[in-house]
Formats: sequence, C-alpha cells, structure tokens
Amino acid sequence: MQSLESDSEAEVALIIGGGPGISASCARLFAAQGMQVAIAARAAQKPVMLELEAQWGVRRYTCDAQDPSSVEKLFGEVTADLGKPRLVVHNIDGRMEGIFRKSITEVDPDLVLQVIKNSAFSAFLVGQQAARVMADNDEREDGHKGSLIFTNASAAFKGYAKSAAFALASHGKSGLAQSMARELMPQGIHVAHVPIDAAIGWKRNDGTRAHWLAGEAVDDNMADPDQIAETYLYLHRQHRSTWAFEVVLRPWLERW
Repeated sequence: MQSLESDSEAEVALIIGGGPGISASCARLFAAQGMQVAIAARAAQKPVMLELEAQWGVRRYTCDAQDPSSVEKLFGEVTADLGKPRLVVHNIDGRMEGIFRKSITEVDPDLVLQVIKNSAFSAFLVGQQAARVMADNDEREDGHKGSLIFTNASAAFKGYAKSAAFALASHGKSGLAQSMARELMPQGIHVAHVPIDAAIGWKRNDGTRAHWLAGEAVDDNMADPDQIAETYLYLHRQHRSTWAFEVVLRPWLERW
C-alpha cells in the first residue's frame, strides 16, 4: 500500500450515499487513516451521519445525487471547505421499494426510471465532477491523481428474473465505470468497480451484524462493511502498475 506520509496535506475523501453500512465503515476507516472525510446524503441529519461527525470529525453535506446542480454544488463545497478530493466513493445502488419481484409486464415504468436515476445516472454525475476535480490534482510521485470507486451489486453481471429495473440500473453503472476507467486511468485517475454479491450485515450497537431483510449474520455469511472499506482503501493505495478495475466481493459460502 502507498503511505499517506508522503502527502504534504491530508488527503480528502468524499463518500456519496450516507448510511450505516459501507459508507459509515469507509468514513471511519478513512478518518482513522488521517484523511479529511466528507459524507453526503439527501438527509444529512441521519443519526449515523451525526455520529460520524461527533466521533470522527466527518463533515456532513446535503446532496441529491440525481440532480446535476446538487452534485456540482457538493464538489464545490467540499473543495472550498477541505480541498480537492483524491478519493471519491459512489455508494448508491438505486434500490427502492417495489422494484423487486415484479414481472416485466407489471413493473411501473416511472419506478424503473427513478431507479436508473438513483443508480447509474447519479454515478455518472458524481463521476463527471470527480473527473473534473481530480484532473487538476497534483500528481503524487507515482503519478496518481485520485481514485473513484463505484459500489455495485451482483446485478451488474446477473440479470435476475423479475428484477428488470435493478438489472438495468446496475448494468448501466458497470458500463459507465468501465468506460471511465479506459478514459481516465491513462490520465492518472484510478477507477474501480466493486460489485458486492452478498447481503451486507452492518454492525449494531451491541456488536452483532444484521441485514434489514436477510436477518442476523452467522459465521460470516454476510459481507462485513468494515472489510469492504478495507478493500476500498487498498484500491486507493494500489500502485498504478497493478491497478485493479473490477473486484467482486462475496462471502466464502456465497453460491455464484
């Protein structure tokens, strides 16, 4: 891994999609590594975001990631407050109530469009702003200008029956990441795509892990968001001679 000690100033990390799972784990880890961390969500007053601010010094921002002006404003505010981000994580997959277990003949077209906007379109907006900001970053000694990481789901490569909206959005995000990697990696910007083929069991106050739908975590049958965050940090610190584009994460017993 690359060390932060060579940087004259603390790196700035921006996480879009504030929640108690991957985003919170990333925020805690990045802050513990000495980064200045910003986290954004539609509702910046979420309890988890208030906790991250109080305990880890994370800066909270309000952003509707499917609104171009809101995303542009977010990057402007973070840059003015903390500096230009070197690590950006897009952690919104577009899941919405009612998108699963609906046949292609009955799914609501308006809901499909909303899922696409929440996932692939918001990823485009965030990626566009990240590319603009990182292009002006100073190069580190290894030529690295920044990292952009897209969280995705197994629907990025498996279109399940009665899940057309989610498959469409996830495939779109995958294609976006691949296109951006081909364009930006030669410019010193590392783009990584991380499909997670698992339920993600986030930690509760008592230390146990659970998923809102899949229940309690048992014997590491669910992805641990703290370990996902470690993977993201590793991707950010990879040497450019071995930059990984796509890393699929799944528990040891996941059927695939």
